[in-house]
Amino acid sequence: MQLIPAPAGVLEVDALWQQDNPHDSNTDTVALLCHPNPLFDGTMNNKVVTTMYRFARDNGMHVVRFNFRGVGQSTGEHDYADGEVVDAMTVLQWIAEQTNARKLWLGGFSFGGYVTARVAEQVLEAPHIWGLNDFEITKIALIAPSVEKNDTDDLHLPAEKTFEIYGNADNVIDPESMQAFAERLGIAVSVVDGAGHFFHGRLSELKGLLEEHSFGSSA
Repeated sequence: MQLIPAPAGVLEVDALWQQDNPHDSNTDTVALLCHPNPLFDGTMNNKVVTTMYRFARDNGMHVVRFNFRGVGQSTGEHDYADGEVVDAMTVLQWIAEQTNARKLWLGGFSFGGYVTARVAEQVLEAPHIWGLNDFEITKIALIAPSVEKNDTDDLHLPAEKTFEIYGNADNVIDPESMQAFAERLGIAVSVVDGAGHFFHGRLSELKGLLEEHSFGSSA
């Protein structure tokens, strides 16, 4: 764990570098992960985020997760996604300074799913603003994204690189809303039958779906 400078003070970052080397010559992809809503105890150690972390690690990616402002040792206050997008972009700028890996796997859960979608937009549409012109997004993984309380009407993502996974027993975010969101964007979607919002007892299944959507088949 380390603290990096950020607009709201500092951000707490947990980075895993393959071979303990951010410049590992065999690693060209870095995964950036966003956690669920801090107002409901969401942190980077959430078990769904940890499942994405293990998936990325086990598939040869560098992996970076972090706490949004006001969470853990990150300073500042919750900013209802706007500031959290800035937080994620700040971490991505830090990543660019640490490693030459420029393929980017983006993953977010719940509130973090919404933030991830907005981060992807920034990387794709306004990279020059952040000095991040050379990143190439490989996949955008939206896990039970918060699409009800956050406005997604103007959201545009590359359908061929984006996928959504949710449970049809989700009691936090309406499954019909998540399905409608996926259909509007034309993105691939997997529904885990009987799974709730936090995928209790279904994390291994979730990891398999991450592999399937990212590489074409379950490992």
